[in-house]
This record gives sequence, structure tokens and C-alpha cells, in this order.
Amino acid sequence: MSVESKSAADASIGELISQLSAQTSRLVRDEMRLAQKELQQSVKHAGIGAGLLSVAGLLAVLGVATLIAAAVAALALVLPVWAAAVIVAVVLFIAAGIAALLSRKQAEEITPPVTESADSVKADIQEVKEARR
Repeated sequence: MSVESKSAADASIGELISQLSAQTSRLVRDEMRLAQKELQQSVKHAGIGAGLLSVAGLLAVLGVATLIAAAVAALALVLPVWAAAVIVAVVLFIAAGIAALLSRKQAEEITPPVTESADSVKADIQEVKEARR
């Protein structure tokens, strides 16, 4: 009977611990490789999703620009083209102004961050320091 063909029952405790250590180490390495592969797949999907979302945003902007051009063209049926373009531009500037005012109102309602959490963490750290003395 060779040394390699020993059964688990014949192995010494030292050999069993050595095997356990080697198997645990291999298991951890394999799990790390698997987690790395899963993370790479997640990042890849997130990147593709972000790229497609950017394309969707660009196409939406182009669609809005086309609608604006259509509005100018529709008004140009009853007015000179330059007057239709000016009217559409004024409407767009009014909409931009309203959005800016609403944004400003929202920005004024921003409250400073709560410092209670930071104070609580500082108190906890101080208690730990005092307990160690």
C-alpha cells in the first residue's frame, strides 16, 4: 500500500489538518475568482445599459428638436418663417425661465445635512476610548 493510497481513516491528524487547510485555501481562491467573474459581468451589463440610456437620451433630444422644427413649420403656414421661429423661441425661453425659477425654489429648500449622526458616532468613539482605560 503506497502513502498516497492511504484512506482518510489512516491519515494522521496533522495530515488531515494540512488537507483541510489546502482545501479551504483552494475554496476561498475559487470563490474569489467566481465573485470577480460575477462582478465583471455586472459591470459589463451596467456599462452597456448606461450606453443605451445615453443613446435614448440623445434620440429624445433630437425628437424634441424635430417637434420644435415642426411647430415652426406649422406656424410658417400662416406667418412668415422668421416670425414663426421667433414665436417658438420666445415660448421656449419662457418655459426655460419657469424651469429655472422652480429649480431656484427647490434649491432654497435644501437643508443642511443632519449632524446628529456624526455627533452620535463621535460619542460612541469617545465611550469606547473611555472603556479601554
